[in-house]
Amino acid sequence: MRSPSDHHAYPTHWEADVVLRDGGTAQIRPITTDDAQRLVSFYERVSDESKYYRFFAPYPRLSDRDVHRFTHHDYVDRVGLAATVGDEFIATVRYDRIDARGMPARPSPTTTLNGRSAAPPDAAPADEAEVAFLVQDAHQGRGVASALLEHIAAVARERGIRRFAAEVLPANTKMIKVFTDAGYTQKRSFEDGVVRLEFDLEPTDRSLAVMRGREQRAEARSVQRLLAPGSVAVIGTSRTPGGVGRTVLRNLLDGGFTGRVHAVNHAFPDDMERLEPEGVPAHRSLRAIEEPVDLAVVAVPAERVPAVVAECGDHGVQGLVVLSAGYAESGREGRDRQRDLVRQARSHGMRVIGPNAFGVINTAEGVRLNASLSPQLPNPGRLGLFTQSGAIGIALLSGLHRRGAGLASLAGIAGISTFVSAGNRADVSGNDLLQYWYDDPRTDVVLMYLESIGNPRKFTRLARRTAAVKPVVVVKGARHTGSAPTGHAVPTTRIPDATVSDLLRRAGVIRVDTVTELADAGVLLASQPLPAGPRVAILGNSESLGLITYDACLTEGLRPLPPHDLTTAAAPEDFRRALAEALTDDASDAVVVTAIPWVGDGSARALATAVREAAQTSGPGPAKPVAVVHLEIQELAEALAGTGGEPAPGTRRIPAYPAAERAVRALAEAVRYARWRQEAAEPGRVPEYDDIDEAGAAADIQVLLAPAEGASGGTGEGTSAGAGEGAGGETGDGAGDRTSVGAESGVSGVSGASGTAGAGPGDDMSPGVELSAADTQRLLARYGVSVLPALPAPDPDTAVRAAERLGFPVALKPTAPHLRHRADLGGVRLELGSEPELRRAYAELTDYLGRPEELGLVVQRMAPRGVDTVVRAAIDPAAGAVLSFGLAGAPSELLGDTAHGLVPVTGRDAAELIRSIRTAPLLFGWRGSKPVDTAALEELLLRVSRLVDDHPEMVAVDLEPVVVAQHGLSVLGASARLAPPPPRTDLGPRHMPAY
Repeated sequence: MRSPSDHHAYPTHWEADVVLRDGGTAQIRPITTDDAQRLVSFYERVSDESKYYRFFAPYPRLSDRDVHRFTHHDYVDRVGLAATVGDEFIATVRYDRIDARGMPARPSPTTTLNGRSAAPPDAAPADEAEVAFLVQDAHQGRGVASALLEHIAAVARERGIRRFAAEVLPANTKMIKVFTDAGYTQKRSFEDGVVRLEFDLEPTDRSLAVMRGREQRAEARSVQRLLAPGSVAVIGTSRTPGGVGRTVLRNLLDGGFTGRVHAVNHAFPDDMERLEPEGVPAHRSLRAIEEPVDLAVVAVPAERVPAVVAECGDHGVQGLVVLSAGYAESGREGRDRQRDLVRQARSHGMRVIGPNAFGVINTAEGVRLNASLSPQLPNPGRLGLFTQSGAIGIALLSGLHRRGAGLASLAGIAGISTFVSAGNRADVSGNDLLQYWYDDPRTDVVLMYLESIGNPRKFTRLARRTAAVKPVVVVKGARHTGSAPTGHAVPTTRIPDATVSDLLRRAGVIRVDTVTELADAGVLLASQPLPAGPRVAILGNSESLGLITYDACLTEGLRPLPPHDLTTAAAPEDFRRALAEALTDDASDAVVVTAIPWVGDGSARALATAVREAAQTSGPGPAKPVAVVHLEIQELAEALAGTGGEPAPGTRRIPAYPAAERAVRALAEAVRYARWRQEAAEPGRVPEYDDIDEAGAAADIQVLLAPAEGASGGTGEGTSAGAGEGAGGETGDGAGDRTSVGAESGVSGVSGASGTAGAGPGDDMSPGVELSAADTQRLLARYGVSVLPALPAPDPDTAVRAAERLGFPVALKPTAPHLRHRADLGGVRLELGSEPELRRAYAELTDYLGRPEELGLVVQRMAPRGVDTVVRAAIDPAAGAVLSFGLAGAPSELLGDTAHGLVPVTGRDAAELIRSIRTAPLLFGWRGSKPVDTAALEELLLRVSRLVDDHPEMVAVDLEPVVVAQHGLSVLGASARLAPPPPRTDLGPRHMPAY
C-alpha cells in the first residue's frame, strides 16, 4: 500500500501560535512520530471522565497501537494537531477522511496548490472526515478546543475536505457547545445514545464573526494581563542608584503601583532581603519569590535574557516587558536573537512587549502602573497611546503634560488612560492594543505612532471596527524610506505609503503627518463632541487673527462663517455672550474662539472661566465643539485645560492652540471623522449578480494554472491553512496583447505617484501565468465584464479585413509594452471611417514607430466617446487584494490621483472610490460637459472585486482604458495574471504573527 507520508512532507505552514481565551498563548502544530512519549504523558494527565467522553467507554491508557495510530499521519487523509505549552501537549485534535458509508476513505490523489484535486473527476477523494478532540482537564475552559477547531477546519479545507462529522455523548455539553458555537452550517441528529453533528467547513458570515469575536476577546485579555498585573518583578535591578532596572523600580514605586513589587538581581548578596531605600523584597532569582509574579520587567544584557525568560516561564509569569537592547536593531545576529526571544516566551504562554521597549503605563486608580522609563506617572485621562519609538513616546508624554495634564484628582484634557511603547514590537503590536482599546471604557481616543504595519489588512479591519466607536489617530514614520525601520521584522509589502494612507482613511483612521498634529487632534477629540458638519463660527478680539482662522478653514475644506470681531476692548463677558450666541446658532456646527493679549486690565483666568461657562450652558440642541486660538497667552491655555485651580466637577474643558492653523486642522480632522462615522453606521453590501459563473471561472483557472503548479511541484505543501473540551474522537487572485500587468503597470494595480506601486505581481518570480487576450476575456466574461474585441493587424490587408469584420469606424493602435496607452506618442489613430483612411494610418504608424511585428498593431471598433479611466485589482503579500481606480493617463500616472480599497468592496465602497479622486468632477459634468454613467462604472468595480475575491489565483487584473460614456462603458484593453495565491490570513484561523 502507498505511504502518503512519502509524498507529503511535514507541513510547517500549519504551525501557529495562538492567544487563548484567558490571554495566555499556546502553539498549534502537526503531530509527528516523535511525539509518542508526549502523547502518552498527556493522556495520563487527562481525567477518567474526559477519557470516557472521548472513547465512549472506560479507557485508562493508550495501547501501543493507539499511540502509533495517533502519531502517524499522512497529512492528507489523516491529520492530527496538538496544542502545546512548553514541551507538553495540552490538547489534541485529529480528523480521518471517511467515505459515504462512514468508513475510512482510500488514499487521496495528489492535491494542487489551490487545494483542488489534480486527478480526474472520477478519482476525486471523499470530502468528509470525522473529527475528535481531547483537552487536558486543567486547560478546559481556556478556548483551546475552539482554536483547534479553527485550525483543523482550515487544514481540512486545504486538503479538499468540505464537511466534518463528530459523534459526542449527550453529557459532553462542553464539546457540543464548541461545535454549535463555531458558526458553521450544521445538522444534528441523535441515534443509539450518541449526538451526531455534521457541519460544512465553508466559512460563513457567522463563523467569521465568531472567530473574530474570540480573537478580539483573547487578544484584549492578553494585553490586559500586561497592563493590570497584581505583582511585578524588575529583573536586573542594580544594587546602586541609577541604571535602567533601578530606574523602573523607582518609577513603579513613585507612581503608587497598587500591587506587589520585587527586585531581582543574581548579584544580590545571599543575605540581602530588602533593597533600600526603596524597601522592596530583594531576590537573587525569580525562583526565590514564593508568590505568583504576573509581569516581569527585564533589564539585563541581551545574552542573559534567555535564562531569565526560562525562569519566568517556569515561575508562571504571564507577560514580559523587555527593555534590553541588542536585538533586531543591531543586525542579523540580533534578529535571530529576537526571534528566539519570542519563540521562547510563547512556548511558555507569555506575551512580550519589546524588546528595546520604553515600557508600559496604566493610570487606572486601582493599578497606577508605571513600568517604564518615564520619570512620572501621567495623570489619568481618556487618551490611549501606543508608540513604536521610545523617543517619540517620551516626547508625546512630555508634550501632553505641558498642554495640561489636569489635576491629580481630576482627569485632564490631555490625560492618559494607558500607554505602551513597544520598541521592536516583536510580539505585542498596535493590533493588540486596538483589540484592547476597542471596548476599554477608560479610553475615548486612540493615538498611535507607527513606523511599520506588520499586517495592513488586519490593522485596517481592526481600525475600522474601533473607529466606529472611538477615534483612531495615526502618525506614521518611515513613510519614504521604502522599508521598515531597523529592528522591525515585518512581511514584505509592495504598496506605497500613499496607498496605505488611502486604505486607512477609508477605514475611518485619522491620519496626520506629525507628532504635534497627533496630540492636537487627540486633545480636541478627547474633550469635545463631534461636529455635526463643516460650518465654523469664528469670534475673537482680533480681526487679523480671525481672518487667518477663516483662511485656514477654507484651506482645510471647512465652511467658515464671517468672523465676528469683538474688538480689542472686549472683556471676558463679551466673549461669554458671543460664544453662547454662536453655540445656539443653527448656522454653525463648531466654534473657534481667537484671543490676543489685551492692553490694560484683564485676566486670562477670567476669560477661561467665561469661555467654559458659555460652553457648559450652550442650551438645547446638539453640543458643538469649541477650540481656542491664543497668541502668547499661556495662562489661558492652562486655565482652559483645568490646571492651576480646580474647576467645578463636570466642567467642560476647552483645548487651546498657539496657532490658528493647528486648531483648524484638528477641527477639520474631527469633521471628516464625524462624516465617516455617520456613513459607516449604514454599511454597504456586496451585491449578488445572477449572471456570474463562479464555477466556470474556477474550472478555467484550474486548467490555466495547472502548468505553473506542475512546474512548482504542486503538492499543496506551500499553501497556508491560515497561519493561523473532549469529544468523541480525541476528546478523540488590452485586447490582443499578452503583456503582464506587472510589466505594464507595476503593482497590484495600486498606483503611487508615478501610477505604479513598485514591483508588482507581474514582476514576481513565483510561478504564474500571464494570460492571453482570449483567456483574459473569457474569464472576465464569466463575471459579466465584456472587452471590446480587437483583431490583430500584422499587415495592411489583414487590418482592412478586420475593420470590415468589426465595422467602420475603427481604431488602429499598437500593443507593444512600450507603446500601450501612450497616445502622447501619436501611436493611436481613431475614427478611421474607410479603407483608405485605415491604410494611410497604417503606413504612417509603421513609418514613424517601427515595423508591424514590433508594434503588435490591432484594429478595434470605435467605442462611444467618454472619459478614459483605469481599473486595477491585485494581491499584495501583506495587504491582500486591493482594488484601484483612477482616470487614465496623467491624472493617475503623473499626479498619483488614484483611489484604493480592500477587496471585497461594497456598493458604498465602489461609489466612494469613484468620487474620492481629485479629478472626479470630470465624471459628473465638469464645465458643462455631460455626466457619464457612473452607475455602470460602480458595477464594473463590483464585478472585478468579486472576481478577485472569489478567485485569489487572479493575482492581477488590469482594465485600461475603460471608456465611460454618457450611457454605458467600454473596456478597450484587459490583461490578467494567474498565480498560486498567497495565504488569506484574514480568513484563516486565528494566529499570532510569525515573521
